[in-house]
Amino acid sequence: MKRVECLDGLRGLAALWVLLGHAMILTGFRLPLVSQPDLGVDLFILLSGFLMVFQYRLRTEFEDWQRPSIWGAFWVRRFFRIAPLFYVLLAAALIAGPAIYADRVAIDTFLGQSLQPPERYLDHGPANIAAHLSFVFGLLPSYAYRTALPDWSLGLEMQFYATFPFLVLLCRRIGWGWGALAIGACGALIAIAANRAGLAYPMPAFLPLKLHLFLCGMLIAADHEGRRARLLLHLVVAMLLALLPIGGARDMLHLAVRELIVVAFFGLVHLRAAGPVGAVSRLLGSAPFHWLGELSYGTYLIHLLILQPVAAWAIGEFGRGIGAPARFVLVAGITLPLTYGLAFVTYKLVELPGQALGKALLRRATHNRQRARQVVAEELAAP
Repeated sequence: MKRVECLDGLRGLAALWVLLGHAMILTGFRLPLVSQPDLGVDLFILLSGFLMVFQYRLRTEFEDWQRPSIWGAFWVRRFFRIAPLFYVLLAAALIAGPAIYADRVAIDTFLGQSLQPPERYLDHGPANIAAHLSFVFGLLPSYAYRTALPDWSLGLEMQFYATFPFLVLLCRRIGWGWGALAIGACGALIAIAANRAGLAYPMPAFLPLKLHLFLCGMLIAADHEGRRARLLLHLVVAMLLALLPIGGARDMLHLAVRELIVVAFFGLVHLRAAGPVGAVSRLLGSAPFHWLGELSYGTYLIHLLILQPVAAWAIGEFGRGIGAPARFVLVAGITLPLTYGLAFVTYKLVELPGQALGKALLRRATHNRQRARQVVAEELAAP
Protein backbone atom coordinates (compact mmCIF):
# COMPACT_ATOMS: atom_id res chain seq x y z
CA MET A 1 0.00 0.00 0.00
CA LYS A 2 1.45 3.36 -1.07
CA ARG A 3 -1.19 5.70 0.33
CA VAL A 4 -2.96 6.05 3.66
CA GLU A 5 -6.30 7.61 2.79
CA CYS A 6 -6.92 9.46 6.02
CA LEU A 7 -3.53 11.19 6.15
CA ASP A 8 -4.38 14.13 3.88
CA GLY A 9 -7.61 14.89 5.69
CA LEU A 10 -6.02 14.70 9.12
CA ARG A 11 -3.26 17.08 8.08
CA GLY A 12 -5.86 19.49 6.78
CA LEU A 13 -7.97 19.23 9.92
CA ALA A 14 -4.90 19.79 12.11
CA ALA A 15 -4.12 23.05 10.28
CA LEU A 16 -7.77 24.13 10.50
CA TRP A 17 -7.78 23.30 14.22
CA VAL A 18 -4.74 25.53 14.79
CA LEU A 19 -6.26 28.39 12.77
CA LEU A 20 -9.63 28.27 14.55
CA GLY A 21 -7.97 27.86 17.95
CA HIS A 22 -5.86 30.96 17.41
CA ALA A 23 -8.94 32.82 16.14
CA MET A 24 -10.68 32.01 19.41
CA ILE A 25 -7.73 33.16 21.49
CA LEU A 26 -7.57 36.45 19.57
CA THR A 27 -11.31 37.15 19.76
CA GLY A 28 -12.01 36.11 23.35
CA PHE A 29 -14.30 33.25 22.36
CA ARG A 30 -13.91 29.73 23.68
CA LEU A 31 -15.18 26.30 22.73
CA PRO A 32 -14.01 23.04 24.33
CA LEU A 33 -10.99 21.51 22.55
CA VAL A 34 -11.21 23.76 19.50
CA SER A 35 -9.74 26.64 21.52
CA GLN A 36 -6.63 24.50 22.24
CA PRO A 37 -4.52 24.95 19.07
CA ASP A 38 -1.54 23.24 20.72
CA LEU A 39 -3.42 19.95 20.40
CA GLY A 40 -3.69 20.55 16.67
CA VAL A 41 0.10 20.92 16.59
CA ASP A 42 0.40 17.66 18.54
CA LEU A 43 -1.66 15.98 15.83
CA PHE A 44 0.70 17.42 13.21
CA ILE A 45 3.66 15.98 15.12
CA LEU A 46 2.08 12.53 15.34
CA LEU A 47 1.34 12.58 11.61
CA SER A 48 4.90 13.67 10.82
CA GLY A 49 6.38 10.75 12.75
CA PHE A 50 4.02 8.38 10.96
CA LEU A 51 4.72 9.79 7.50
CA MET A 52 8.50 9.61 7.85
CA VAL A 53 8.44 5.91 8.81
CA PHE A 54 5.76 5.11 6.23
CA GLN A 55 7.88 6.65 3.47
CA TYR A 56 10.98 4.93 4.85
CA ARG A 57 9.25 1.56 4.58
CA LEU A 58 8.22 2.30 0.98
CA ARG A 59 11.80 3.18 0.06
CA THR A 60 13.61 0.31 1.78
CA GLU A 61 13.27 -1.83 -1.35
CA PHE A 62 15.63 0.46 -3.29
CA GLU A 63 17.40 2.51 -0.58
CA ASP A 64 20.03 1.14 1.80
CA TRP A 65 19.66 3.20 4.98
CA GLN A 66 23.05 2.02 6.17
CA ARG A 67 24.58 4.42 3.61
CA PRO A 68 25.11 8.08 4.61
CA SER A 69 24.30 9.15 1.05
CA ILE A 70 20.72 7.96 1.64
CA TRP A 71 20.53 10.08 4.78
CA GLY A 72 21.74 13.05 2.76
CA ALA A 73 19.04 12.49 0.14
CA PHE A 74 16.42 12.30 2.89
CA TRP A 75 17.63 15.58 4.41
CA VAL A 76 17.62 17.32 1.01
CA ARG A 77 14.04 16.19 0.30
CA ARG A 78 12.82 17.40 3.67
CA PHE A 79 14.71 20.72 3.45
CA PHE A 80 13.14 21.57 0.10
CA ARG A 81 9.74 20.54 1.42
CA ILE A 82 9.96 22.97 4.35
CA ALA A 83 12.41 25.76 3.56
CA PRO A 84 11.18 27.55 0.38
CA LEU A 85 7.82 28.67 1.73
CA PHE A 86 9.26 29.32 5.18
CA TYR A 87 11.92 31.64 3.78
CA VAL A 88 9.34 33.62 1.79
CA LEU A 89 7.03 34.01 4.79
CA LEU A 90 9.93 34.72 7.14
CA ALA A 91 10.78 37.75 5.01
CA ALA A 92 7.12 38.83 5.09
CA ALA A 93 6.95 38.39 8.86
CA LEU A 94 10.10 40.44 9.44
CA ILE A 95 8.84 43.25 7.22
CA ALA A 96 5.34 43.27 8.73
CA GLY A 97 6.56 42.66 12.29
CA PRO A 98 6.07 46.20 13.67
CA ALA A 99 2.55 46.51 12.25
CA ILE A 100 1.55 43.06 13.50
CA TYR A 101 2.98 43.84 16.94
CA ALA A 102 0.82 46.98 17.13
CA ASP A 103 -2.19 44.85 16.18
CA ARG A 104 -1.34 42.28 18.83
CA VAL A 105 -0.97 44.95 21.51
CA ALA A 106 -4.44 46.26 20.62
CA ILE A 107 -5.90 42.73 20.78
CA ASP A 108 -4.29 41.78 24.08
CA THR A 109 -5.16 45.12 25.68
CA PHE A 110 -8.80 44.81 24.63
CA LEU A 111 -9.06 41.22 25.91
CA GLY A 112 -7.12 41.88 29.11
CA GLN A 113 -4.41 39.39 28.18
CA SER A 114 -0.69 39.64 28.93
CA LEU A 115 1.19 41.50 26.23
CA GLN A 116 3.47 39.53 23.94
CA PRO A 117 7.23 40.21 24.24
CA PRO A 118 8.01 42.94 21.67
CA GLU A 119 11.18 41.20 20.50
CA ARG A 120 9.05 38.38 19.09
CA TYR A 121 7.85 40.79 16.40
CA LEU A 122 10.56 43.45 16.28
CA ASP A 123 13.89 41.59 16.31
CA HIS A 124 15.44 42.14 12.87
CA GLY A 125 18.96 41.48 14.10
CA PRO A 126 21.40 39.29 12.16
CA ALA A 127 21.55 36.68 14.93
CA ASN A 128 17.78 36.12 14.85
CA ILE A 129 17.71 36.01 11.05
CA ALA A 130 20.69 33.64 10.87
CA ALA A 131 19.18 31.35 13.50
CA HIS A 132 15.99 31.07 11.45
CA LEU A 133 17.63 30.68 8.06
CA SER A 134 19.75 27.83 9.45
CA PHE A 135 16.82 26.29 11.37
CA VAL A 136 18.83 26.12 14.60
CA PHE A 137 16.46 28.55 16.32
CA GLY A 138 14.47 25.73 17.90
CA LEU A 139 17.53 24.75 19.92
CA LEU A 140 17.99 28.25 21.33
CA PRO A 141 15.48 29.42 23.96
CA SER A 142 16.09 33.08 23.10
CA TYR A 143 15.24 32.60 19.42
CA ALA A 144 12.79 29.68 19.47
CA TYR A 145 9.72 31.96 19.40
CA ARG A 146 10.92 35.23 17.89
CA THR A 147 8.92 35.97 14.74
CA ALA A 148 5.27 36.66 13.92
CA LEU A 149 5.02 33.14 12.46
CA PRO A 150 4.11 29.95 14.39
CA ASP A 151 7.49 28.67 13.24
CA TRP A 152 8.70 27.20 16.52
CA SER A 153 7.35 23.85 15.32
CA LEU A 154 9.45 24.06 12.13
CA GLY A 155 12.63 24.22 14.18
CA LEU A 156 11.31 21.21 16.08
CA GLU A 157 10.52 19.41 12.83
CA MET A 158 13.99 20.01 11.44
CA GLN A 159 15.55 18.56 14.60
CA PHE A 160 13.41 15.47 14.10
CA TYR A 161 14.54 15.16 10.49
CA ALA A 162 18.18 15.53 11.54
CA THR A 163 17.91 12.62 13.98
CA PHE A 164 15.44 10.45 12.05
CA PRO A 165 17.96 8.19 10.21
CA PHE A 166 19.62 7.33 13.52
CA LEU A 167 16.29 6.72 15.27
CA VAL A 168 15.29 4.33 12.48
CA LEU A 169 18.57 2.43 12.58
CA LEU A 170 18.33 2.00 16.35
CA CYS A 171 14.71 0.83 16.22
CA ARG A 172 15.52 -1.53 13.38
CA ARG A 173 18.36 -3.03 15.40
CA ILE A 174 16.62 -3.57 18.75
CA GLY A 175 12.97 -3.59 17.67
CA TRP A 176 10.49 -0.78 17.23
CA GLY A 177 8.79 -1.20 20.58
CA TRP A 178 11.95 -1.38 22.69
CA GLY A 179 13.63 1.26 20.56
CA ALA A 180 10.77 3.72 20.98
CA LEU A 181 10.69 3.16 24.74
CA ALA A 182 14.45 3.67 25.03
CA ILE A 183 14.46 6.77 22.84
CA GLY A 184 11.42 8.21 24.61
CA ALA A 185 13.03 7.67 28.02
CA CYS A 186 16.26 9.33 26.87
CA GLY A 187 14.30 12.25 25.44
CA ALA A 188 12.40 12.71 28.69
CA LEU A 189 15.62 12.65 30.72
CA ILE A 190 17.22 15.23 28.42
CA ALA A 191 14.13 17.44 28.69
CA ILE A 192 14.21 17.23 32.50
CA ALA A 193 17.94 17.95 32.58
CA ALA A 194 17.51 20.95 30.27
CA ASN A 195 14.78 22.33 32.52
CA ARG A 196 16.93 21.92 35.62
CA ALA A 197 19.82 23.61 33.81
CA GLY A 198 17.59 26.67 33.35
CA LEU A 199 16.82 26.28 29.64
CA ALA A 200 13.31 27.75 29.55
CA TYR A 201 11.70 27.39 26.12
CA PRO A 202 8.70 29.71 25.53
CA MET A 203 7.27 26.97 23.30
CA PRO A 204 8.25 23.27 23.16
CA ALA A 205 10.65 23.86 20.25
CA PHE A 206 13.38 21.56 21.64
CA LEU A 207 13.06 18.04 20.21
CA PRO A 208 13.22 16.12 23.53
CA LEU A 209 10.11 18.00 24.65
CA LYS A 210 8.02 16.50 21.83
CA LEU A 211 10.04 13.47 20.76
CA HIS A 212 7.60 11.09 22.46
CA LEU A 213 4.79 12.26 20.14
CA PHE A 214 6.93 11.79 17.03
CA LEU A 215 7.63 8.27 18.33
CA CYS A 216 3.90 7.58 18.69
CA GLY A 217 3.43 8.23 14.98
CA MET A 218 6.51 6.22 14.09
CA LEU A 219 5.20 3.20 15.99
CA ILE A 220 1.84 3.31 14.22
CA ALA A 221 3.66 3.19 10.85
CA ALA A 222 6.21 0.54 11.89
CA ASP A 223 5.48 -3.01 10.77
CA HIS A 224 2.48 -1.70 8.87
CA GLU A 225 1.51 -5.08 7.44
CA GLY A 226 2.61 -6.99 10.53
CA ARG A 227 0.90 -9.39 12.91
CA ARG A 228 -2.00 -8.17 15.06
CA ALA A 229 -0.14 -8.89 18.32
CA ARG A 230 2.79 -6.74 17.26
CA LEU A 231 0.53 -3.94 16.10
CA LEU A 232 -1.28 -3.95 19.44
CA LEU A 233 2.07 -3.89 21.26
CA HIS A 234 3.06 -0.81 19.28
CA LEU A 235 -0.26 0.82 20.17
CA VAL A 236 0.28 0.15 23.88
CA VAL A 237 3.80 1.60 23.75
CA ALA A 238 2.52 4.64 21.84
CA MET A 239 -0.19 5.21 24.45
CA LEU A 240 2.40 5.02 27.23
CA LEU A 241 4.64 7.52 25.44
CA ALA A 242 1.72 9.93 24.90
CA LEU A 243 1.25 10.05 28.68
CA LEU A 244 4.72 11.49 29.33
CA PRO A 245 4.08 14.80 31.14
CA ILE A 246 6.54 16.91 29.14
CA GLY A 247 6.35 19.33 26.25
CA GLY A 248 3.37 21.59 26.80
CA ALA A 249 0.20 21.51 28.87
CA ARG A 250 -0.02 18.52 31.23
CA ASP A 251 -3.57 18.77 32.53
CA MET A 252 -5.92 15.81 32.31
CA LEU A 253 -7.72 17.24 29.26
CA HIS A 254 -4.52 17.43 27.21
CA LEU A 255 -3.32 13.99 28.30
CA ALA A 256 -6.73 12.44 27.54
CA VAL A 257 -6.97 14.09 24.11
CA ARG A 258 -3.45 12.99 23.18
CA GLU A 259 -4.41 9.43 24.09
CA LEU A 260 -7.57 9.73 22.02
CA ILE A 261 -5.61 11.07 19.04
CA VAL A 262 -3.20 8.11 19.21
CA VAL A 263 -5.98 5.52 19.44
CA ALA A 264 -8.15 7.16 16.77
CA PHE A 265 -5.28 7.47 14.31
CA PHE A 266 -4.24 3.87 14.93
CA GLY A 267 -7.81 2.80 14.17
CA LEU A 268 -8.00 4.86 10.97
CA VAL A 269 -4.73 3.37 9.73
CA HIS A 270 -5.10 -0.27 10.73
CA LEU A 271 -8.89 -0.74 10.73
CA ARG A 272 -9.58 1.33 7.63
CA ALA A 273 -11.51 -1.45 5.86
CA ALA A 274 -13.90 -2.04 8.74
CA GLY A 275 -17.37 -0.47 8.88
CA PRO A 276 -17.70 3.14 10.06
CA VAL A 277 -13.95 3.47 10.59
CA GLY A 278 -13.34 2.61 6.96
CA ALA A 279 -15.99 5.10 5.86
CA VAL A 280 -14.33 7.89 7.88
CA SER A 281 -10.92 6.96 6.50
CA ARG A 282 -12.22 7.08 2.92
CA LEU A 283 -13.95 10.40 3.58
CA LEU A 284 -10.71 11.89 4.89
CA GLY A 285 -9.05 10.71 1.69
CA SER A 286 -11.62 12.28 -0.63
CA ALA A 287 -10.79 15.15 -2.98
CA PRO A 288 -11.87 18.04 -0.70
CA PHE A 289 -9.88 16.67 2.23
CA HIS A 290 -6.97 15.89 -0.07
CA TRP A 291 -6.75 19.58 -0.99
CA LEU A 292 -7.21 20.59 2.62
CA GLY A 293 -4.15 18.47 3.36
CA GLU A 294 -2.13 19.80 0.43
CA LEU A 295 -2.71 23.35 1.67
CA SER A 296 -2.14 22.52 5.34
CA TYR A 297 1.49 23.65 5.51
CA GLY A 298 0.80 27.00 3.87
CA THR A 299 -2.31 27.48 5.99
CA TYR A 300 -0.38 26.79 9.16
CA LEU A 301 2.42 29.23 8.34
CA ILE A 302 0.31 32.02 6.83
CA HIS A 303 -2.69 32.26 9.11
CA LEU A 304 -1.27 34.44 11.90
CA LEU A 305 -0.06 37.04 9.41
CA ILE A 306 -3.70 37.52 8.38
CA LEU A 307 -5.54 36.64 11.57
CA GLN A 308 -3.92 39.22 13.85
CA PRO A 309 -4.57 42.27 11.61
CA VAL A 310 -8.15 41.09 10.97
CA ALA A 311 -8.82 40.58 14.70
CA ALA A 312 -7.34 44.01 15.50
CA TRP A 313 -9.54 45.58 12.80
CA ALA A 314 -12.67 43.93 14.18
CA ILE A 315 -11.88 45.12 17.69
CA GLY A 316 -11.14 48.65 16.51
CA GLU A 317 -14.23 48.78 14.33
CA PHE A 318 -16.80 47.26 16.67
CA GLY A 319 -15.20 47.20 20.14
CA ARG A 320 -17.66 45.77 22.63
CA GLY A 321 -20.54 46.51 20.32
CA ILE A 322 -20.56 42.84 19.37
CA GLY A 323 -20.03 39.84 21.61
CA ALA A 324 -17.17 37.36 21.49
CA PRO A 325 -19.12 34.74 19.44
CA ALA A 326 -20.02 37.29 16.73
CA ARG A 327 -16.48 38.65 16.78
CA PHE A 328 -15.10 35.14 16.26
CA VAL A 329 -17.49 34.41 13.38
CA LEU A 330 -16.59 37.71 11.71
CA VAL A 331 -12.83 37.29 12.12
CA ALA A 332 -12.83 33.62 11.11
CA GLY A 333 -15.12 34.35 8.16
CA ILE A 334 -12.63 36.88 6.79
CA THR A 335 -9.45 35.01 7.72
CA LEU A 336 -10.36 31.56 6.35
CA PRO A 337 -10.81 32.44 2.66
CA LEU A 338 -7.85 34.82 2.66
CA THR A 339 -5.57 32.25 4.31
CA TYR A 340 -6.59 29.35 2.10
CA GLY A 341 -6.43 31.53 -1.00
CA LEU A 342 -2.87 32.59 -0.21
CA ALA A 343 -1.99 29.01 0.75
CA PHE A 344 -3.17 27.85 -2.68
CA VAL A 345 -1.17 30.55 -4.48
CA THR A 346 2.00 29.83 -2.51
CA TYR A 347 1.50 26.09 -2.95
CA LYS A 348 1.56 26.56 -6.71
CA LEU A 349 4.22 29.28 -6.90
CA VAL A 350 6.56 28.36 -4.03
CA GLU A 351 6.01 24.91 -2.53
CA LEU A 352 5.77 22.84 -5.72
CA PRO A 353 8.69 24.61 -7.49
CA GLY A 354 10.76 24.25 -4.31
CA GLN A 355 10.10 20.53 -4.14
CA ALA A 356 10.88 20.18 -7.85
CA LEU A 357 14.20 21.98 -7.33
CA GLY A 358 15.13 19.60 -4.54
CA LYS A 359 14.33 16.57 -6.71
CA ALA A 360 16.34 18.02 -9.60
CA LEU A 361 19.36 18.54 -7.36
CA LEU A 362 19.11 14.97 -6.11
CA ARG A 363 18.87 13.61 -9.65
CA ARG A 364 21.94 15.61 -10.65
CA ALA A 365 23.87 14.41 -7.60
CA THR A 366 22.90 10.80 -8.35
CA HIS A 367 23.92 11.19 -11.99
CA ASN A 368 27.29 12.68 -10.97
CA ARG A 369 27.96 9.82 -8.54
CA GLN A 370 27.09 7.24 -11.16
CA ARG A 371 29.26 8.99 -13.71
CA ALA A 372 32.18 9.13 -11.26
CA ARG A 373 31.84 5.41 -10.51
CA GLN A 374 31.73 4.66 -14.24
CA VAL A 375 34.91 6.66 -14.85
CA VAL A 376 36.69 4.85 -12.02
CA ALA A 377 35.55 1.49 -13.36
CA GLU A 378 36.78 2.35 -16.87
CA GLU A 379 40.14 3.46 -15.52
CA LEU A 380 40.54 0.25 -13.53
CA ALA A 381 39.58 -1.82 -16.57
CA ALA A 382 42.02 -0.03 -18.85
CA PRO A 383 45.19 -2.02 -19.67
